[in-house]
Amino acid sequence: MSSLQLILSRSRYFAPAWVFASLNIWFGTWAIYIPAVKSQLGIDKASLGIALFCLSLGVFAIFPVAPRLVNRMGVGKATWYAVLAASVAALLPLLVNDFYLLMLSLFFFGATNGFLDISMNTLVTEIEKEDGRKFMSSAHGFFSLGGVIAGLGSFMIPVMPSPAIHMLIVVLVVLIINYRFHRHYLHIKAAPVEKEPFSLRLFRPLLLLGIVSFIVMASEGAVVDWSALYLKEISMAPEVLLGSGFLAFSITMTLGRFLGDAISARIGSVKIVALGILVAIAGYLAVLASFTYVAILGFALIGLGFSVIIPELFRIGGHVKGVDSSQGVAFIAGSGYAGFLMAPPVLGFLAESSSLKISFMVLLGGSLVVLLATLRLRAKQ
Repeated sequence: MSSLQLILSRSRYFAPAWVFASLNIWFGTWAIYIPAVKSQLGIDKASLGIALFCLSLGVFAIFPVAPRLVNRMGVGKATWYAVLAASVAALLPLLVNDFYLLMLSLFFFGATNGFLDISMNTLVTEIEKEDGRKFMSSAHGFFSLGGVIAGLGSFMIPVMPSPAIHMLIVVLVVLIINYRFHRHYLHIKAAPVEKEPFSLRLFRPLLLLGIVSFIVMASEGAVVDWSALYLKEISMAPEVLLGSGFLAFSITMTLGRFLGDAISARIGSVKIVALGILVAIAGYLAVLASFTYVAILGFALIGLGFSVIIPELFRIGGHVKGVDSSQGVAFIAGSGYAGFLMAPPVLGFLAESSSLKISFMVLLGGSLVVLLATLRLRAKQ
């Protein structure tokens, strides 16, 4: 818990951690109003899917140029400008009254979110380098906490005059807190890196990290979308327990991230990734046992195992020799987003053609690939 105490006791660390929370507060608040937007614009599910794809398209569109922008502006200023842009972008989808404007606003929302994602992860990487303190995992814990805050905000829906007013209040409160603390990171710039000409030797470690990020984020997306249906169709769980798998996954994900930095400082980044994937593999085995309570425990173990992996990948990617930290972070983030977005529909098709249990067996196989990749990373140390 030392990194969490560090964040809560010193503004230098709380400032970037609050940026992590802010991103998920904005996104989570938008997410709870998706049904309202669908009804307000009178669009069907297919049209809504196209609009949401524009959000993903915005995220991917910014990734190739984000590292160059971060380096040109300085990572501290880039993070603050991204906070300002994301604040404005969060309002737009709830203000438009036209489907095409919705697509455009979601593209902008996705682009600002993607830029903020890269800049804030690079910012934490650089602060860790300067101070010799680890708090990346706890910063990601604040991201998870932001989702919890947004979820609690859903209880305000009955008393809010409109979704746009709700989002405006959220944006102003979150932005005021960011403004109060942003001076603690505004001056930070990425440490100069002695770049090397492109080569397969240089790219190989990033490629390996990207594969791990793709598989882990794909698994996270699959658990988010399919855990309830798995408990219903495979474990035959009663209706009251259908959300228990995702709840257990979310709780252990948040707690694990607050604990991860201390463990990482003790055993190292590669070892904690290996430990995390072993815990996740045990979780998948419990889920595949199919008994309701054992499966719920399995989802909790998967959340605990995965909780430490993505923060460590950003940390490792920001330290690859001969590569700017922003480029390493962008490559890992892009690979992870690709997995998170692609896996649920692919696994859904697999579940439709065979069974949902087969889909989770594929996820277990992916976790075994991650374990082999971590052994490869360890051998290179």
